Amino acid sequence: MNTIWITLVLMLAACGGNDPLPVTPTPEVEVKWEISPATTLFSDKGETKNIIVTANGDWTVTSSQSWCSLTPDKGGNGQTLLKVTATANPQTTVRMAELTFSSGKQSQKYTVTQEAAIIEDHVPAGYSMVWSEEFNATRTTGGKPALPDTQQWWYETAGPGWVNNEKQTYVKGFSGADTVAAIYDGTLKIVARKSGSDILSARINTNKSWTYGYFEARLRVPGGKGTWPAFWMLPEKEPLQWPLDGEIDIMEYVGYDPGWIHSSVHTKAYNHTIGTQKTAKREIKTAETQFHIYAVEWTASYIKGFVDGVEYFRFNNDGAGNKETWPFNVPFYLKLNLAWGGDWGGAQGVDESKLPATYEIDYVRVYQK
Repeated sequence: MNTIWITLVLMLAACGGNDPLPVTPTPEVEVKWEISPATTLFSDKGETKNIIVTANGDWTVTSSQSWCSLTPDKGGNGQTLLKVTATANPQTTVRMAELTFSSGKQSQKYTVTQEAAIIEDHVPAGYSMVWSEEFNATRTTGGKPALPDTQQWWYETAGPGWVNNEKQTYVKGFSGADTVAAIYDGTLKIVARKSGSDILSARINTNKSWTYGYFEARLRVPGGKGTWPAFWMLPEKEPLQWPLDGEIDIMEYVGYDPGWIHSSVHTKAYNHTIGTQKTAKREIKTAETQFHIYAVEWTASYIKGFVDGVEYFRFNNDGAGNKETWPFNVPFYLKLNLAWGGDWGGAQGVDESKLPATYEIDYVRVYQK
């Protein structure tokens, strides 16, 4: 027994006493991906396409562009169906996103391409552009996306219930870490988002005002109960006497009524509080997924509402010289905002699961004769 004990002690000493025995590392598996189809092309309208990813190990995937999203964002050994979604392209240039598949130190790139937008010209004959905001800024503010140019726009700030019993709080672009107005990928995004118990959003107004002209914006609206985006006009006047001083609604949309856009005017004689407002609506089934051009032509004789060049609303000047029926002979500002809830937007309740909601504006343009 003594001989055996001595032998064990010598063996342990040779192995370094109590140190663990060396372990040979397992070689890292070389993960390889096969992706079908080899290339993916999206239309400018925005769509979802499937690609099949075949791999021999676990992996994750990311997109280099916010307009291109992925579901799921990971996979494993074998085949995975990956859904790639591209939002509508507001730009008149082709754009690309790079997908990066990763596993440990290994990676593989895959590029998706989206066609350029084709934007038709609907401006009536005889008009020339006098002002525009293309929202192509690339500057940043403190590392955050660009805000609307304060030489072109000013913010209104207000708490819930300020107008129409709406639930949002309007802030100046940022509130802490929450961004509600940002310019990137060639568009302005006005975002209604929840922050604690508050719903934050933005309402911006042009610094300039105009009397008569053709006013248009290329927009994509958010959906869901509670959303209420608008592109509209109010007089350059303080204090404002509504509805006596007038209002022109170029485009309004309420998320509980999908696909229907509205154009209206409000005056002392014609407004929704007494059930006499002058309004019209048109079905645009792709309002939430694609960009459309919303416009009014405002002259001394009439106000016409258009979507993609199609007239669907008209309000004529009665020629009576009565401000209660025609207050539209003074300068008006242009306005963009995304409300949440309220008398109209919340008429069928609100659905906070739809937040954050994004109202996307490609450009705003003003033409006059």
